[in-house]
Amino acid sequence: MRASRWTMAAGLFLLIALPLCAQKRRDPLNPLEIDQLRDAMLDPDERLKLYVQFSRDRIVKLEQMRADPKVTDRALQTHDMLQDFLTVYEELNDNVDMYVGRKNDIRKVMKLVIEGDTEFQSRLRALKNTANADPKEAKQYEFLLTDALDTVDASAEDHRKTLVEVEEYVKQQKKKKK
Repeated sequence: MRASRWTMAAGLFLLIALPLCAQKRRDPLNPLEIDQLRDAMLDPDERLKLYVQFSRDRIVKLEQMRADPKVTDRALQTHDMLQDFLTVYEELNDNVDMYVGRKNDIRKVMKLVIEGDTEFQSRLRALKNTANADPKEAKQYEFLLTDALDTVDASAEDHRKTLVEVEEYVKQQKKKKK
């Protein structure tokens, strides 16, 4: 009886551990970027600016790769770079939520975030509408591209609402002080 419990426990452990080991989760941020974010932890404006810049860097890198005729496995690289962009962009959203929850005055930087949203929407749509994309190749990253576009579209709307809410909150705080 005791051996079967150990066998079941070991089997359960393998069922849980193997998929986790099989997933290669890599951080889309390099060590320098991670250090910059860590240094800016207490400065919401600087930290959000960094996330916008890092998101932009991922899109630019993606566009450069796609324009390079020497690139092989373009579909896989496009997929991976879109995933990197999406991961960084979602971190941007999480940080916006965190600073709003802390009642930080992020009005100024939210304007930059909204400008970034507009830029990202445009660039992602351009990628989706690329005439030179092989349909077979595009199929390999189509879902992720659609997900990225949907995420940026929804976030752009949320960011605009957040800016209005933060402006209203700051206005109310100023009235209370008077």
